[in-house]
Amino acid sequence: MSGRTNDLTDRTFAFAQRVRRFVNRLPRQPSNYEDSKQLVRSSGSVAANYIESQEGLSRKDFFYRIKVCRKEARESALWLRLLETGGDATLDSERHALAQEAGELKRIFSSIAGKDDTG
Repeated sequence: MSGRTNDLTDRTFAFAQRVRRFVNRLPRQPSNYEDSKQLVRSSGSVAANYIESQEGLSRKDFFYRIKVCRKEARESALWLRLLETGGDATLDSERHALAQEAGELKRIFSSIAGKDDTG
């Protein structure tokens, strides 16, 4: 189990890191400014809340953090869809890859949250 925990810790960290690199290459447009700030926050929150879930004080706290991870991954996918790439094919491709990763993380956290029998 600890191997999986480390894999997901690394994966959520890598997602947040890739998002930051992507955002730094976006065209400077007013709409991108606010949307990219939201994306940076939500992607980082996926990683931070997953780490917090591993230090949970209780089973209830663990599942709460996992549900926050799921919400933040879903939110990250929204912000990715809203960002303007200026028609840059490389940025479009990276945005698509990041949106796929956000969706996969959401599904992983949904699966974990589905095991919640705490109510």
